[in-house]
Amino acid sequence: MIPLNSSLTSREEAYGQARAYLQEHGFSLGGNWDYEHGSFDRSLDEVQKVWLRIPFQVTHGALDGDTDATDAVIRIGQPFVLKHLYNEGLDPEAKGMTFGALIDQFQEPVDKDAPVEPKWVTQAEELLRKVEASFPSSPSR
Repeated sequence: MIPLNSSLTSREEAYGQARAYLQEHGFSLGGNWDYEHGSFDRSLDEVQKVWLRIPFQVTHGALDGDTDATDAVIRIGQPFVLKHLYNEGLDPEAKGMTFGALIDQFQEPVDKDAPVEPKWVTQAEELLRKVEASFPSSPSR
């Protein structure tokens, strides 16, 4: 994991506004969100192993998934680049599910914090600068 300096760090924004803007730049709500925190993630490579992550904490209201119908206000954390390494192919220890043919074939990463090559850090910094340059200003609350 490589932390990146950003003018977005510590900004408070309406979740819906931040989400809509970041979606325009290819980000989505990361799968590890809960009612109090989460992240906006964007893959930097085609095989989705290298990611630019923008974490956030909910400061007001409650996050209720990837929806516009929320009153949540978030504080943006320090963005970072991370790389997950996975075994290629299906998981040999995949578990059969109750409904017969369904198989849990998704694997845990072999390395959740693999070394990030400099080219990915540069690409993440360039993308982050583009996002920062036109990030909408919050209306006063």
